[in-house]
Amino acid sequence: MASTNIRAALAADPTVGAGNVLHKLIEHGAPLDGPGMAFDTPVDGFPAWQGLTLGELYTRAAARAAWLHAAGIRRRDPVAIYVTHAADCFLNWMGLTWLGAIPALMNPNIPGDIAAEYIRKLRGVALLTDAEHRERLDGLDLAGIAVHDVAETGTGDPASAPVAFRHHPDDPIAITHSSGTTRMPTAVVHSHASLFHATRRIRLSGPRAQGTERILSTLPAPHAAGIMTINHALSNRSELLFMSRQDDGAAVIEAIERWKPTGVFGFAVTWAELARFDLDAHELDSVSLWFNTGDCAHEPHIRHLVNAGSRMVVTREGVSRVKGSSFVDGLGSTEMGHSAFHITHRSDTERYGRCVGVPHVFADVALLDTETGTEVPVGAVGHFGLKSPTLAPGYWNDHVNTYRNRLAGYYLTGDLMYRDEDGYYYHVDRAVDSVDLGGGEWLYTAMSEERILRAVPDVRDCTVVSVRAADGGVVTDVLLSLHAGADPSVDHTEEVRAALTPAAGATLRRVVVFPDDDIVVGPTGKVRKFLMRQRHLAEMANA
Repeated sequence: MASTNIRAALAADPTVGAGNVLHKLIEHGAPLDGPGMAFDTPVDGFPAWQGLTLGELYTRAAARAAWLHAAGIRRRDPVAIYVTHAADCFLNWMGLTWLGAIPALMNPNIPGDIAAEYIRKLRGVALLTDAEHRERLDGLDLAGIAVHDVAETGTGDPASAPVAFRHHPDDPIAITHSSGTTRMPTAVVHSHASLFHATRRIRLSGPRAQGTERILSTLPAPHAAGIMTINHALSNRSELLFMSRQDDGAAVIEAIERWKPTGVFGFAVTWAELARFDLDAHELDSVSLWFNTGDCAHEPHIRHLVNAGSRMVVTREGVSRVKGSSFVDGLGSTEMGHSAFHITHRSDTERYGRCVGVPHVFADVALLDTETGTEVPVGAVGHFGLKSPTLAPGYWNDHVNTYRNRLAGYYLTGDLMYRDEDGYYYHVDRAVDSVDLGGGEWLYTAMSEERILRAVPDVRDCTVVSVRAADGGVVTDVLLSLHAGADPSVDHTEEVRAALTPAAGATLRRVVVFPDDDIVVGPTGKVRKFLMRQRHLAEMANA
């Protein structure tokens, strides 16, 4: 069956969801020799970089379903997956959803002690892990759950896999977790329907978007965005290569040059890493699309990318390929399930300033005053509230936080935003990172970083850390990461101060060039500003 007919069949089938795309493709007649998925590491005798066909992917998932079933895993059993490689993460996720179990995907960068506490809070029945992470957990309390080696799960007999579980729209098909930038990662539940709604509504409703024919994903595999990317690629009959790391710019460039993707999917941390490189010195012409989710991206990083690659355009002379690519930006989170906004940048676009665009058709968006629960006026900063079929149903084993983050029927994402008169939305900061300066003035760290990056060409990336001193005043330190070749001895203090608002500039204490290793980041590469503030408070106390 042609891919367009497959896509239409999936879109029209109400039983298709995030937990059974693989099965439904075959049920609707997708050729078994069509695209399945490729990984950057060997798995089950398949070499790295070699794409598994749809049939091979199905068989490898069936092998795991058979092995896990023989190990006693049943429907509704929570099972943690704490592994290094994307292949182990996703193939075991597929095997568990086959059984109707609830895979809890864990970021491989979580330290062992935090991972052990997180696993205990899951109250699961088993842990699937690899040698590296088993060593990390050695001697820690896992509440007596069974521990299985992922090197074994692929050895099951595919023919003995049980009949695939029939998912209801409300059934949980995964637990992922927040980035853990301020605290212990929070376990977020995703349902069969919620994590597929955007794919059905905006990915299968029209022609396949340019740049999604051959996708390189640098997204974190254990993230909700990773699951959605797999289902996006499978449903659209796209080729997909999933990398196991997203914070190594050199590895991403090497993968682009080797695999020749038409689209690259990632988080903001990847684009900041690519800003280290002269992209004109590399063969990136295959890329016509960069797709960002999670934190919105900074303007200099976007401009750096859209000037690279190439894309097809239609003119009066016909279709031709021109230099330059598109960058689709948005704002998403684990709990949102899918970006609520979208905007497309090219080399000739100018709407920046942390603009995340306009809401998707499925997103009911409000910017709220949390004291009154009412919407703030145009131009005013409010707390971002969302109603959407893509929203996660809640937090696993945590009703308190599930309901604490709801107001007036909206889920509060923890982001601060404003909208302009044209209906475009702009992200200014995370609420926990913003600082009240008094007199109606605020310091927004994310927007301050955007201003600095635009104003100081030597700066590749930066982190703004503001803390309240013992006397009640606010002091701000700006930590700069410079482009290669920039002179680290140059004092950028006045340039930085001029880039900030007058109220924020008045709090500036120091501007320093910081080694990247001294920036505290979480498992997904986000800067852990909470810990950076705590470190600065300790430094101030000891000064």
